[in-house]
Amino acid sequence: MGERKLTPPGIVTVLLLVCAASFQLLRASDDVDDAIFYESFDENFEGRWIVSQKEEYNGAWKHEKSEGHDDYGLLVSEKARKYAIVKELDEPVTLKDESVVLQFETRLQNGLECGGAYLKYLRPQEAGWKPKGFDNESPYSIMFGPDKCGATNKVHFIFKHKNPKTGEYVEHHLKYPPSVPSDKLTHVYTAILKPDNELRILIDGEEKKKANFLSSEDFEPALIPPKTIPDPDDNKPEDWDERAKIPDPNAVKPDDWDEDAPMEILDEEAEKPEGWLDDEPEEIDDPEATKPEDWDDEEDGEWEAPKIDNPKCDAAPGCGEWKRPMKRNPAYKGKWHAPLIDNPAYKGIWKPRDIPNPDYFELEKPDFEPIAAIGIEIWTMQDGILFDNILIAKDDKVAASYRETTWKPKFAVEKEKQKEEEESVAASSGLADLQKKVFDLLYKIADIPFLSDYKLKIHDLIEKGEKQPNLTIGILVSVVVVFLTIFFKLIFGGKKKPASVEKPSPAPKETKANESGVENEENKEKEETSAAAPRRRTRRD
Repeated sequence: MGERKLTPPGIVTVLLLVCAASFQLLRASDDVDDAIFYESFDENFEGRWIVSQKEEYNGAWKHEKSEGHDDYGLLVSEKARKYAIVKELDEPVTLKDESVVLQFETRLQNGLECGGAYLKYLRPQEAGWKPKGFDNESPYSIMFGPDKCGATNKVHFIFKHKNPKTGEYVEHHLKYPPSVPSDKLTHVYTAILKPDNELRILIDGEEKKKANFLSSEDFEPALIPPKTIPDPDDNKPEDWDERAKIPDPNAVKPDDWDEDAPMEILDEEAEKPEGWLDDEPEEIDDPEATKPEDWDDEEDGEWEAPKIDNPKCDAAPGCGEWKRPMKRNPAYKGKWHAPLIDNPAYKGIWKPRDIPNPDYFELEKPDFEPIAAIGIEIWTMQDGILFDNILIAKDDKVAASYRETTWKPKFAVEKEKQKEEEESVAASSGLADLQKKVFDLLYKIADIPFLSDYKLKIHDLIEKGEKQPNLTIGILVSVVVVFLTIFFKLIFGGKKKPASVEKPSPAPKETKANESGVENEENKEKEETSAAAPRRRTRRD
């Protein structure tokens, strides 16, 4: 065949695709210029990211492709390890007067049973840390990302803030954070910090949480302390009465109150039901039970049959000795207690008086520490965690553009593959259910009385089908053929039997020759009689 020529419409399509790809590359290039920091891990991280040399951080980082893609990422390669790696920024990023967007992708390729997949945005090294000594004590400004273990299942957002009164750094945790997606797909996590104190958390571009940094409803502990606090030196007075109700001191137990009367008494009016079987025990020895062959009376003791419910009792009101039932005692009153009345001395629940909080301060906005480096410091029981496309930008439109060009195409492929796998599993499960129903039906067919001669053969076919499900259709056809063969044989008849003929009395045996002659004559007579007799169909009841 000759070389296939590209038709004009095909040329136009190719040109459009090239233009679209060029536009995406141009757009991505523009986004890179707008990004404060961007790490795609297209190139090996070694020499650019510094792995902690702390002894306990012995997990091996790898530069690997995301499963099913040509896109590289930073991979957690071993289970049950601590990992720490850090990348210093060219210049610190301030978080005070402008919007800042923190975004990165994480793929839990083997799921996540117990471990973290979050990033730490570190303060400058002047705060007291070194890249090769990076660990969980290294001071950070913000910690953001997935964490899951046991009851913990959240996308953390934690920021450390210096208390202007005490000078101490306090961790402030986002209340009610979103949960971690429970699949093995690539997800993109975005935190948008606005100069008006607003925080937005997005997962795959969809807003999952909105909060205000100054609100006590959104962060624990609250960034701004309360104006007043309970006085730690205030004590409850000794005569303070917190009882709202008290026993009536003037109440007297009535003379006829019997505290010793029982709660229940015999029902003297009850009568034994008619048909009650007094001499029948409620349980009897199981008549079908037999002594095991390996039972040794000397070692195992005297064998006794297990007990079963007496079937005679099912048809009767009851068995065994009849006893009067109990009923509630109308004279029962129980222990006497004085009734409760309002306490005239009640003053309410005591609490210490409020005093001005010496640690109180006011803020118009958080005083965030600058970000000088990005670190990943995690402990995980799971391998296969892949980090990719780490971004810091000042415009959430830039982050949205990156999601569109770097995350969305991968996610679409993974989602389609997941859908195919789920459909395959569902189809397999449905087929397995169908096969089970087929085999159950075949077992019932094998129990039909007129198939008793073929029961073992049918069972053998079914057992082969259960071991090799792909043979189900063939097994079903075979059993149906056997069934139809027998059915038609019953309807139209099988091999005809000759009519029986009464044998003549044999003559006295005189000589061997005579005996042989009689036999020949007898056989000849049978053949003639058989040929002359009409054929009759065997009757089945």
